[in-house]
Amino acid sequence: MQKGTTRGAGLLALGLLVLGVVLLLSNFLIISGFNITALWPLLLVVAGVVILLQGDLTNNTDARTFGITRGTVESASAEITPGEIDVRVHGLTREGRLVSGQYAVNSRPSLDVRDNHAVLRMDRAATPWLSFADWELALSRDLPWQLFISTSLGAVDLDLSDVIMHSAIVATGMGDIRLTCPREAFEPLQLRSAVGDIHIYTPPGARALVRIDGSPLLTIHVDENRYEQGEDGIYIARAADSLLQPVEISVRGTFGDVYLA
Repeated sequence: MQKGTTRGAGLLALGLLVLGVVLLLSNFLIISGFNITALWPLLLVVAGVVILLQGDLTNNTDARTFGITRGTVESASAEITPGEIDVRVHGLTREGRLVSGQYAVNSRPSLDVRDNHAVLRMDRAATPWLSFADWELALSRDLPWQLFISTSLGAVDLDLSDVIMHSAIVATGMGDIRLTCPREAFEPLQLRSAVGDIHIYTPPGARALVRIDGSPLLTIHVDENRYEQGEDGIYIARAADSLLQPVEISVRGTFGDVYLA
């Protein structure tokens, strides 16, 4: 059993214990004028804390893993709309597969392949509404990917250091974005956040060019040992491999902080 699940079950048991003690005291008239219906908000409190501790109202082990073979696919897109669920994306270590990962129980990503191009879709509307288990996606490392990720409350963690990127658009309503820069991208990677922090990490040797367009309420934190500042809010990674084409990253935010490391 996972640690979060154990905490969630323990908290639920503690809530039931407290409720039982209150009812006993009421039955023996130690507490006068007690109304059981007044405690119904306690159920919401317990449910909310269980979700915070274990990520779901149900056991997180109910999440299912999946894997899709590559076949004749030469390029791919992933369209992910997780709503309030956190998403993690990274490179696939196992050869011969197009993608693998973790998704909600009783659901599965949809895949459409046309002219050697695959389109993978993961939609919150296609998952059980009580499932809040994190989504995970591991991408094949030997073909270019397009990423389209849009969340309302969830955070997005992208480790693209060993993934070939065609392009990416990542947008969050209220959620952080963490990006490890790829070594190769054909078109700019666009990061957008209304309320949340944006973290960008450029591995040694990677050639990144970060352009930040933010509001006065967006604070920028830069590791000057890793980046030099150019004009018009552009930051260029130091000690980059000159043989690589620069990976352009466009950042736009309203409330929050941007960290370049």
